[in-house]
Amino acid sequence: MGSLRQSQFEEFLIKSVLAPGCFLCYNRIMEMVLVLDFGSQYTQLIARRVRELGVFSQIVPYHTPLEEIKKMAPRAIILSGGPQSVYDQDAPLPEKALFSLPVPLLGICYGLQVMVHTLGGKVHPSSKREYGFAQLRVKDSQGLLKGLSPKAQVWMSHGDSVGEVPPGFIISGWTQNCPVAVVENREKKYFGVQFHPEVVHTQEGRQLLANFLFAIAGLQADWSMQSFVEQKVDEIRRQVGPEKVICGLSGGIDSLVTALLIERAIQDRLICVLVDNGLLRKGQYEELLECFKKQFSFNLKGRQESDRFLKRLKGILSPEMKRKIIGEEFIRVFEDEATREGGVRFLAQGTIYPDVIESVPVKGPSASIKSHHNVGGLPAQHGFQLVEPLRELFKDEVREVARQLGVPQDIIRQHPFPGPGLAVRVVGEITKERLDLLREVDAILVEEVKKARLYAQLWQAFAVLLPVKSVGVMGDKRTYQRVVALRLVTSVDGMTADWYPASPRFLNRVATRIINEVDGVNRVVYDITSKPPGTIEWE
Repeated sequence: MGSLRQSQFEEFLIKSVLAPGCFLCYNRIMEMVLVLDFGSQYTQLIARRVRELGVFSQIVPYHTPLEEIKKMAPRAIILSGGPQSVYDQDAPLPEKALFSLPVPLLGICYGLQVMVHTLGGKVHPSSKREYGFAQLRVKDSQGLLKGLSPKAQVWMSHGDSVGEVPPGFIISGWTQNCPVAVVENREKKYFGVQFHPEVVHTQEGRQLLANFLFAIAGLQADWSMQSFVEQKVDEIRRQVGPEKVICGLSGGIDSLVTALLIERAIQDRLICVLVDNGLLRKGQYEELLECFKKQFSFNLKGRQESDRFLKRLKGILSPEMKRKIIGEEFIRVFEDEATREGGVRFLAQGTIYPDVIESVPVKGPSASIKSHHNVGGLPAQHGFQLVEPLRELFKDEVREVARQLGVPQDIIRQHPFPGPGLAVRVVGEITKERLDLLREVDAILVEEVKKARLYAQLWQAFAVLLPVKSVGVMGDKRTYQRVVALRLVTSVDGMTADWYPASPRFLNRVATRIINEVDGVNRVVYDITSKPPGTIEWE
């Protein structure tokens, strides 16, 4: 084999050696699980949970032709959830022949209903809909539910339910409002669950997925973040070739990890740009410049562009318009920098999957929640080819990549900060006066969170300036001043989140400081909305 080039050797392996359901990835033979997207906001979360268990996964739209699926040779297939009914006129349904493939299948929520409907069972609107927590009662623990508690907490989100199972299926689990919560055809290795095992609210969802992957599908755990780094560095080299790359740094871990991966791939042909857009936290721009120059070796340039951003945002109230304007202005700054450097064609961004899934339905029919500045907020016309190595990772996966790259722990553990910055935390019109006020409030909150040793327990802690005023009394005088909301949440991946039950003593201390120290605020409220139904950011 010594005379064969690498590509020839890979082709030889694929044609001659690989068993069905395997493929060459990261310079190794690996097995793959295919996730068919039917429109769930949690589709990528399914793929991510599979990867957490050490198995490579890939997402494709539900309407992917069967011949393409066969060529991909998955060792198992998972059907995602979705918002529609199988009886809708335009219901997303796969080719019926999908169920003739000799691979294990797992249907989740709508995916279960697709399986039942296609194979001859019946689905109907539930008499009692289930949204939120439910208790799964295990009826048969010999298959998919092996090792689960007899009464397990699960997360439901469905209107339709299974009324009659197809021939060859048994019911192995149920809840109070859902008599058919888990179905199994062990002979054909077809399984379905009405709840969402991929979300953290299903406490034993990991065990259920592990049962499907290892005990049922017989897969091997051979995928890791180290192999991800190796693959992405190689991909970047092949994509960029001998060219230069501009990378926009925001100060967050996503763009930093993107920069470090690209630097590893192309060394000094990377130009990093940190933009002061007037929407950063108090002192953030100066602190970031100092930190990056001190701790990292990449070529870094700072651009102070607050005037151009605030000018474009003047009078804009719509959150979507704010995001799109900010996305466009970032591109224009990077275009200016590319011209100075001599025609750079590649722009790198720290886009991660929550940005994508909430912005545009990239993989399938998933609903759009909001445009992120570097996804749905990008202008239609720009002169760059994008380099986005983290596009299909979640935040905690990005942090694991950061560990692989040797990023200091204090940077890894920092809270996410939105690309549009404080623009999505000033509800209503953006002005310098409002931004400065919010910066002071935000600084007090973060300082008190750290003093209380809460920072490491939280996913995010921030303040929101509301577009309302309230009557107050200060120094025996009537006031009519601004209202701010405090937001503290816990999360694993940012796709779901719980509000943090902060103590009254802590909240009182923060509110007192804000009202005493920030001129123009006379009322502080606390946001106790989880995600879903809310999003973490207000806009």
